[in-house]
Amino acid sequence: MPPWLDIDTIMFDMDGTLLDLHFDNYFWQQLVPKCYSDKHGVSPAAALEIINCKNVEVRGTLNWYCLDYWKKELELDITGLKTSVKHKIRVRPNVERLLQRLKSSEKRVLLITNAHPSSLQIKMEHTGISHYFDQCISSHTLKLAKENHGFWESLQSLEKYDPVRTVLFDDSLPVLRQARLEGIKHLFGIEKPDSKKPAVLIDEFPMIDDFSKIMPFQSNGNALV
Repeated sequence: MPPWLDIDTIMFDMDGTLLDLHFDNYFWQQLVPKCYSDKHGVSPAAALEIINCKNVEVRGTLNWYCLDYWKKELELDITGLKTSVKHKIRVRPNVERLLQRLKSSEKRVLLITNAHPSSLQIKMEHTGISHYFDQCISSHTLKLAKENHGFWESLQSLEKYDPVRTVLFDDSLPVLRQARLEGIKHLFGIEKPDSKKPAVLIDEFPMIDDFSKIMPFQSNGNALV
């Protein structure tokens, strides 16, 4: 349970944290390889191998998340493809219950994502959850991925926060590690980012399996926030 009384700023990742990562895994591991195969005349297996190799080259950098980069690299309309299957985007269970409770508090509630601004827009428009946040920030605005050195310090230029009184929920281990290096005190991972895949079990950070279990209530039923 986060120590809600000691927290002023609440930061959420998007994909794999608030939204089911199954959409993105389907998109990049099935739909994009199929479209690449159809366009470039290679087998589906070859298409997947090509894309995986290109992924390795830029993993951990902002380009890995950049739809403009992948549009050029794969010669596919990545944004258009995402829009065409947006009906598959799902909010994870009990996310909105928690966001509703936090929205009624005086705390700052932020969405901090590596997603490209176009992807962020598609997902916020489809899910309708953007109104719960004081700010929705794409790391592309700062030209750094969240796992890159200096990201969390640079974030202060867009949103002033006290790292000691901040909590971050994120499904990415490299992101959580970088946030810890830059002083964010309260860090939580996500046990099952993709609802169709097995749980991710690590002991480096406390893991959330259901947001209903961290609802900010006291034992007497009164809200902590």
